[in-house]
Amino acid sequence: MSDVAVSIHSVSKTYSLGVRQAQSTTLGEAFMSLLRNGFKKPANREFSALRDISFEVKRGEILGIIGRNGAGKTTLLKILSRITEPTSGHIDLYGRVGSLLEVGTGFHPELTGRENVYLNGAILGMSRKEIDAKFDSIVGFAETEAFLDTPVKRYSSGMYVRLAFAVAAHLDPEILIVDEVLAVGDVQFQRKSMARMESAASSEGKTILFVSHNMTAVAKLCTRVALLDQGKVLSVGAPQAVIAEYLLLASEAKRAVTVLESGDLPHPLTRVAVTTLNDRSEHTGYFRFGEPWRIRLQFEIVDGINHCIAAVGLQTLDSIPITTFWSQPADLKAGSYVVEFPCDLSLSAGEVATVVGISSFERTVFYRERFSQVSISELVEGEQPYRVSGAGLITATFRPQIMPTQ
Repeated sequence: MSDVAVSIHSVSKTYSLGVRQAQSTTLGEAFMSLLRNGFKKPANREFSALRDISFEVKRGEILGIIGRNGAGKTTLLKILSRITEPTSGHIDLYGRVGSLLEVGTGFHPELTGRENVYLNGAILGMSRKEIDAKFDSIVGFAETEAFLDTPVKRYSSGMYVRLAFAVAAHLDPEILIVDEVLAVGDVQFQRKSMARMESAASSEGKTILFVSHNMTAVAKLCTRVALLDQGKVLSVGAPQAVIAEYLLLASEAKRAVTVLESGDLPHPLTRVAVTTLNDRSEHTGYFRFGEPWRIRLQFEIVDGINHCIAAVGLQTLDSIPITTFWSQPADLKAGSYVVEFPCDLSLSAGEVATVVGISSFERTVFYRERFSQVSISELVEGEQPYRVSGAGLITATFRPQIMPTQ
């Protein structure tokens, strides 16, 4: 038996973006259409959602699929789920497929949770006997026991996705396809779902294709990662290397300099700018782990500010504070000012946002979270002088030796 679970051969998907020609139902409509368009057919434009994609997924592998919005991730999953057909190329699936692409797909809003478990299970290919045997486990996993006999139209989006994932997870497919929908659930449910997928791959030999914008989840769960951009596969490989490539792709040059002008600022500020620079004084929003970088804060004022303190903070995209840098207090006259803060922290790989604050005698003059954003990537395997996997937000650079007790 082959160890390949999914084989994708030169798959492309093209959509026509032209005006749809509807049939005229009356002589008047036909006449008005003729006046508007003459005898010309509406021009069609084509959009290539996928372009000649080819790769394989092994049995028992968890493949992460990442990329920016519009990269073609969901289109690929819909083709793999047989929801839509490719324009060219073909795929081979070796095993039963379970898909969770949209919240509540296959659910009937007027039916209860109990009825929808049987309906959705049947749609996914489960027999009634199989659903009966797994019903208690499905409901327990979804944690919706109290609402089993309530129509699902009254469910929250979180309850929807818990029940939908629970049914799909108990389908026992050889191949499970999961889109970003798990982001709808709460943190506890996300952890439980991730653990279920990890167990399904490692203990049961299931193959999982997992699309997510959560790079932490992708790095922790996936054995390999595929990066898509503009409908093409840029790379397929180890999670750390491919995620680093994605972060580089996502950190556009314009993020290196972020400026706010008068209309967005309180008096007396007329301009606030944050620039991130590497050790070569190049403007960039992308840094590798351990690379020295600094933050330059520039601002202009039309009136003086006494006992002015300028500050720049760093926080995660979930608004968890990492650190804050402050300037010395100063009495400033109207004019333009600049202060630079060296960032000497060993930040783990990921996205980091800046926070900017300007105060006078400890009273806030200006404050803005997520003013700008930078990306930190890990070095490739073999170059890494420190352990960074699972190290938290700050990576320890001191590694003491293990010594025998005296």
